[in-house]
Amino acid sequence: MTSGTDRLPEGLLGDYPQMTAGAIAAAVRSGDLTARQTTAVALEFVARHDTVRAFSETWERTAAEQAADVDRRILAGEALPLAGVPLGVKATEGLTAHQTRRLIRAGCVAVGATSTPGPGTAWQTWGATDLGPTLNPHSPLWSPGGSSAGSAAAVATGLVPLATGSDGAGSVRIPAAWCSVIGLKPTNGLVPARDRAGLNIAGPLSRTVGDAALYLDTLTGAERPSPPTPPERPLRVTWSAALGFADTVDRIAASARNFLDALLSTGYMVEHDIPVRLDDPVPCWAALRGGDSASSTDVSRRIAAMKEELERVFAVADVVATPTTPNPPHGHDGPGATMSVALTCAFNISGHPAVSIPAGTTPAGEPVGLHLIARRHREADLLAVAAAAEHLAPAAPGPPGSARRP
Repeated sequence: MTSGTDRLPEGLLGDYPQMTAGAIAAAVRSGDLTARQTTAVALEFVARHDTVRAFSETWERTAAEQAADVDRRILAGEALPLAGVPLGVKATEGLTAHQTRRLIRAGCVAVGATSTPGPGTAWQTWGATDLGPTLNPHSPLWSPGGSSAGSAAAVATGLVPLATGSDGAGSVRIPAAWCSVIGLKPTNGLVPARDRAGLNIAGPLSRTVGDAALYLDTLTGAERPSPPTPPERPLRVTWSAALGFADTVDRIAASARNFLDALLSTGYMVEHDIPVRLDDPVPCWAALRGGDSASSTDVSRRIAAMKEELERVFAVADVVATPTTPNPPHGHDGPGATMSVALTCAFNISGHPAVSIPAGTTPAGEPVGLHLIARRHREADLLAVAAAAEHLAPAAPGPPGSARRP
């Protein structure tokens, strides 16, 4: 895939799966690498190692054109914040989506489409490709979550350092939890919604908090992207395993709670025990999403009560912590009656920013996410806590050959 002056530096193919987006961009800006080189490595790595079926297709010609454009812009003196960073693009968004265009403008190179749910099923926590369903990097027996299934799996296995996602009920956060990566849903309205109801918000899948912050800064047009910084004071966090209604599996709650306890020991947060009592938000979410019942008196009353309860909680707490999902990853036959979105979809309605960070595994090896929710427009609080958690969390699963069975 390379020739002449674009020969790959020795060892780059081996180093690539561990490289962050920030490190790749810095190397391209400095001239140590070119965008054509990083793109060639990414495409070769996908071709060799995508055994989890994270990508539904790759875009060699488009990627080559974008990489050449990045190299021209770097030579012209542009300081592109994501110069030469290979990007996986959620298939249902493609090259024309707002976030894809923003990221390409900032120097990303879109190398292919990541898998999303296929037709023929009502559940969305899976990914479909022509070769079969997308596999969870922890075990081929499990779903990776969805609907940003391939994006999470691609990032977790080192195929790309960044991938786009969109989250209408948990579609970034759920696959992030089940693939042990970082998934952020920004405050509703911070970027254009993907649906008329205003529920579906663009957000990143990444292996590091610094890359998630760089992505968010790029998406929102920050002139000087900056890494997360510690909070000025310990943030007040309240824990809720069920938000007052969910049927959360005990081992999932225990694993997430244990990780929160370790995070509290860093001193960046202090616990305040404030009960969070929401009604099940799924009926309201379905009404809003359907577009035909959103104005009904009952739905409006339920949404108002939810927002009032969250205002009460956030009057005292800076952060609410829950498990990301009430259940472990399910098999490829689906979740049954379990609502994997039970702990996430309320915040698509309320608009609060939320992040899922890796929280280890259950004794059976099932991956667990810790779900953190902050006040509106306080993404900085979430990123600060997530950065502290990076020193505690186990690494993402790694290349597909290392996937574990339960």
